[in-house]
Amino acid sequence: MAQNSTIRKFINRNVERLLVREFLLEKTSRAGFGGLDFQRTPEGTKVTLSAERVGMVIGRKGKIINELQSRLQSDFDIENPRLEVAEIDNPELNAQVMASKLASALERGWYFRRAGHSTLLNIMNAGAKGCLVVLSGKLTGSRNRTQKFQAGHIKYCGDTALQFMDVGFSVCVKKLGTIGCTVAIMRPGVKLPHEIRIKDRHEVGLSPLADVAIIKEGSLELPEPIADEAPEGEILEEVVDEPAEDVPVEEAVAEETTEEANE
Repeated sequence: MAQNSTIRKFINRNVERLLVREFLLEKTSRAGFGGLDFQRTPEGTKVTLSAERVGMVIGRKGKIINELQSRLQSDFDIENPRLEVAEIDNPELNAQVMASKLASALERGWYFRRAGHSTLLNIMNAGAKGCLVVLSGKLTGSRNRTQKFQAGHIKYCGDTALQFMDVGFSVCVKKLGTIGCTVAIMRPGVKLPHEIRIKDRHEVGLSPLADVAIIKEGSLELPEPIADEAPEGEILEEVVDEPAEDVPVEEAVAEETTEEANE
């Protein structure tokens, strides 16, 4: 029972954080909502909101941010929330900001192919290693369809995708229906597991290797090989049988016949 209660506690805490994210996304959408970061401290819960335009979140004399902080304490079960705002350095590399801009462009009447390619081009020009833009919904007619725009190196699943991919989602509401806008960005400068580099010896504190000279023993002039067979048209040794004496042909034939008869 104790284990189940602990698991339920973690689940409830994550659900509360998701509800807080949806609430702040709705209230600060015009300011360029870029994400939330929760940190538990001894004094309470520190909530850091990333935004493109910080002034629209803070308001005049901190009026808007104070209202949001009071709403977090009254509407959600968060212990002593403390809301802070951080400015996004490069909005083109923030997936949530780009997804919100993509949805806004579609609502203003942009053609979906133009909006998707423009978003992809802006992200890649900002230095991203890879980008994936997915539009799903009633894009051109009454039937649902999905259109993808991608460039660079992308990871779809696994620990690599969770660690290096920044994913943002937004919804575009049009007359034909709603369109889901998903933007996934692989951050610039990340080192993937399959990318390796062999370090030099001086980088690991070793002395460089000495130049080794190759010494050739013996003379470079080798004797010509001896041919085992005589080349064509050449006679190595000529053996000629010398005739004994001039013997008439008839006598020679008679002698051969006599020798054969004796045998």
